[in-house]
Amino acid sequence: MDMRLELVPLPVTDVDRSKAFYVDRVGFVLDHDIEPGNGMRIVQLTPPGSACSVVVGVGISDPDAGRVNGLHLVVDDIASAREELRSREVDISDVQDMGGVKYAYFSDPDGNSWALQEISSRSPEPPA
Repeated sequence: MDMRLELVPLPVTDVDRSKAFYVDRVGFVLDHDIEPGNGMRIVQLTPPGSACSVVVGVGISDPDAGRVNGLHLVVDDIASAREELRSREVDISDVQDMGGVKYAYFSDPDGNSWALQEISSRSPEPPA
């Protein structure tokens, strides 16, 4: 049985502000922005190169719910990814080296938190 994590809902209080943050500042791709009726709105966004997307909207999650913390965006070059986000006015931490794994952290306007992660080497797959 295959299982793929492909969509993570994020609680937000302002859909347009979140859409602008993720598209214009972080560089996510806007997959769709639809209003299927009954006041519902679905905005799906995907990080470049990712098979997993996030969804924000109206009628899909409780905007007063707790925030999502510690979502990871894995990058090949954390220094250049961090600089690109800084150039787009994303408030992002300095890079921290945790012994071969590097991190830099930022949050969206609603406090959902993200980590850029660079892994210098990955362990080989264990034998089957």
